[in-house]
Amino acid sequence: MSARAERLEDHFSPDYATARERFRAAARRADAALFSLPLAERGPRSEPLAIDIARLGSADAPRVLLHTSGVHGVEAYAGSAIQLALLGTRHPLSRDTALVFVHALNPYGMAWLRRANEHNVDLNRNFTDRHTDDNNGASDGDMAVYAQLDPLLNPRSPPRRDAFLLRAGLHVLRRGRKAVQQAVARGQYRFPRGLFYGGTALEPGPRQFVAWLGEHLAAATMVTALDVHTGLGARGDDTLLVAAGTVTPPGYAEALGKPLVDAAGADPSAYVVRGSLAEGLRRALPDARLHAVTQEFGTEPLLRIISALRDENRWHLHGEGGVDHWSKQRLREALCPADLAWRRAVVRRGVAAASGALAWLQTSTFSERTS
Repeated sequence: MSARAERLEDHFSPDYATARERFRAAARRADAALFSLPLAERGPRSEPLAIDIARLGSADAPRVLLHTSGVHGVEAYAGSAIQLALLGTRHPLSRDTALVFVHALNPYGMAWLRRANEHNVDLNRNFTDRHTDDNNGASDGDMAVYAQLDPLLNPRSPPRRDAFLLRAGLHVLRRGRKAVQQAVARGQYRFPRGLFYGGTALEPGPRQFVAWLGEHLAAATMVTALDVHTGLGARGDDTLLVAAGTVTPPGYAEALGKPLVDAAGADPSAYVVRGSLAEGLRRALPDARLHAVTQEFGTEPLLRIISALRDENRWHLHGEGGVDHWSKQRLREALCPADLAWRRAVVRRGVAAASGALAWLQTSTFSERTS
């Protein structure tokens, strides 16, 4: 399984509607089974929004490679490009293996150029059965830090110059980069109009997706999940993150082409989140051995990304919200750079990791249940 060696950047699409059309067309050309989970909301040009799913291989295959993109909306452009490249190649699947592509788990965020969904919910903090902070956050050190930072992170006004990077940098100097990153990005359930908000219940899109998994992957006994993100890490390079304490199956990291990084470890890209997609997969597929990996492609330094998220959130919630605004375009550039070298590297490594995961899945005899 390999992407064509030239023009890898052409797999990137200019907007959600184009990306969706290209994904569905590529799935049909590949003779994949197509599914669509529609949302009630519309895009900025009144286009319909939906989570699209393409499946290659048997409907009751016990081994499944699940490749997901766009749980963080605007980050979907990278995952969509990788999926388009993968759908454009032939996949030698054994009879007991299926390949499932999930395009734009957060289509609203992809269309409106935001990381959160239509209810300002960060869907990678939404797959939890709690949706609350213990003791209203009083016993949660991360939540206490977030509450102190809320006025800085989430001003109730349209974006404007306010020395955010300087002020945020002082907090980092005082508390340490890792501590601030963990406190801010872990997920919070007290500030509905703030960044990294996890919601009060499972959102409509994730609810449909979990139901689809239960219906269509019921026969799966081994699931390898690759979820594509962009943001943290060295620019153009990818980090493969796994949940804290994950048992690595023999040969798995080698197949993906890089070491697997513990989310609770010291790597600059690592941090622990609540309500992640991986948590949702574990609950939706309780009888399957799940190997869940987040493939994170680096773009810009942490504070610049937070600054772009902050400005877009202010514009979307406290301004007019239009996608042509500089804050929307800045966020897109921060999480999906126009740099052609970056785009080529993303598609190349995305295809390589998925290829390795599929090869490992079809040959592995690993039988121990893991997270």
